[in-house]
Amino acid sequence: MLRAHPKLSITTLPMLTAEVHFSFTKETEFCFTAVMQLADLKLQGLADSRRLWTSFSELARILKIRNKTFEYIQEHWDEDEFFGYQFLNGLNPMMIQRCSKLPDNFPVTDDMVKDSLRGSSLKQEMKKGNIFLSDYKILDELVGNIISGRQQYLTAPLVLLYCNPHGMMLPIAIQLKQKPSKENPIFLPTDSKTDWILAKIFVRNAEFGVHEVDFHLLRTHLLAEVFTVATLRNLPSPHPLYKLLFPHIRYTLQINIMARNQLISKDGAITMYAGVGGESLAKLLKRATASLTYSALCLPENISERGLENVPYYYYRDDGMKLWNIINKFVAAFLSHYYQCDADVQKDTELQDWISEIFTNGFLGRDGSGIPTSFQTVTELVKFVTMVIFTASAQHSAVNNGQFDFGGWMPNYPTALRKPPPKEKGQTPEHMILETLPDVSTTVNGTAVLRLLSKDSADHYPLGHFPENLHDEDIPCKLIEEFQKDLRELSDLIEERNMKLELPYTYLNPKNVDNSVAI
Repeated sequence: MLRAHPKLSITTLPMLTAEVHFSFTKETEFCFTAVMQLADLKLQGLADSRRLWTSFSELARILKIRNKTFEYIQEHWDEDEFFGYQFLNGLNPMMIQRCSKLPDNFPVTDDMVKDSLRGSSLKQEMKKGNIFLSDYKILDELVGNIISGRQQYLTAPLVLLYCNPHGMMLPIAIQLKQKPSKENPIFLPTDSKTDWILAKIFVRNAEFGVHEVDFHLLRTHLLAEVFTVATLRNLPSPHPLYKLLFPHIRYTLQINIMARNQLISKDGAITMYAGVGGESLAKLLKRATASLTYSALCLPENISERGLENVPYYYYRDDGMKLWNIINKFVAAFLSHYYQCDADVQKDTELQDWISEIFTNGFLGRDGSGIPTSFQTVTELVKFVTMVIFTASAQHSAVNNGQFDFGGWMPNYPTALRKPPPKEKGQTPEHMILETLPDVSTTVNGTAVLRLLSKDSADHYPLGHFPENLHDEDIPCKLIEEFQKDLRELSDLIEERNMKLELPYTYLNPKNVDNSVAI
């Protein structure tokens, strides 16, 4: 996705300039290897075991580090209410969309879902705006990775959901492959418990692949790298946009170099322990890049496009929109101080070179992406910079910080699956669930990586903190103070709400949002 400049290596650490290199504290604290996490989790003795889990209770016994969210998920992972909740407030709140017409390749009938809809019809509930879809077609025909010499299996599910009168988002039908056929049944909550749980496990594995490669790696890490490199190449340090963006590019290049070397390289953790690793990862990344749009990165437009303005209990949307608006208010005031009319934007050649490089190198010059090729107005500039800061801070926090919370209990977020999906219903014995889930080695190594990726560093700076102190003018300093005040007020509101929730949503509390993609 990023075309490397010959003067800026993106494959080795020593050549990074001081301003983007890890601090001594972070360097010494952060060893980018799962070995350290295996030790912390007391899992070293299991790291090479290829045996299967004998029971869920055995899996529960081995994990010594846990928190309230982890324990909640361990208790509720197989319940429909929690399965549906994760589409809104889990690791990837970006897939679900309102469904006004069933896809032609998802032939769900009223008879199939009459119990779930309590006698209503799909047409009636679609008209009310209560039917939703999550379609993993981006995974279609990708072949599962080979882990420890054994073939793993990927599916490309379609999931139909119903927002019931109590505001609960419930799954009502799951088809695990894109092409309907007799050997690709539609699974329903009324099927056997084993069939239904296994269908949901395949969805959660698809979720792992799409979340980690598209919404986490591409849409936060790699995009933040595009913004970082364009900033360092095109904007001199006195430039107002450089000063505004610098806190949001801190550490990004180094963390991405480490991710390339330790996660997605030939012997990296994703390649070794994820079903979507290897050749499928590269194919998925290309598909995701080719379909990425500007509107998908702008939260207000994204929520509208997916028809989710009025879904209840969608805390990612609620907190994210407030954060977007706070960032936008700050960016608008800050940039308007330096660009007092549209002509000021148009004649800033450094600024125009910055956005041109982002469009050309970051989005491969795709006109269909909607990314601007130049800036003609202050309004256009403010919107784009808001997106840049939101992506590097809030969006990364939303899709990164809960990885161990939601994935530490492996059955809820399996990195790989050892068996193909069932071809008929009612023929799956209970032991097939444990035989399908990852073996011991894949589980504990995957868990260690998720722990590493969501563990705070002592040297991190929450959104709104400006440790470099690049601003010495009165107006920018005053605007920063107002920005920090707005963030504190939002943090108080979120904490007040969370006190009333059985499962608090904390990932967009400004206190928990890093300034940059730094982990």
